Amino acid sequence: MTNWVDIAALEDVPQRGARMVKTAMGCVAVFRTGEDEVYALDNACPHKAGPLAEGIVHGKSVTCPLHNWVISLETGEAQGEDEGRVATYPAKVEAGRILLDRAFLLARVAA
Repeated sequence: MTNWVDIAALEDVPQRGARMVKTAMGCVAVFRTGEDEVYALDNACPHKAGPLAEGIVHGKSVTCPLHNWVISLETGEAQGEDEGRVATYPAKVEAGRILLDRAFLLARVAA
């Protein structure tokens, strides 16, 4: 059984934007697409640990603000010629609230 953590209202994250969310289990970057899909990833780009939450969201990708690496919001993988990956976490929206999977957050902290 999945135990979800309510972290914010969907409206707290702008469309095609992101927010860094601090939880008791650690910090994650939460992204919202133009279609109101929500994704959660580690905030550090696999290249030079750039703050992905400060990047530009386009489609289902985010471009790192430091060196323009493009990261898939769905898989966490760098796209194009760049190689690397960031961890992704299950996220969903229910009743206008963004929820993250507590078990995945706990695993992140334990790693």
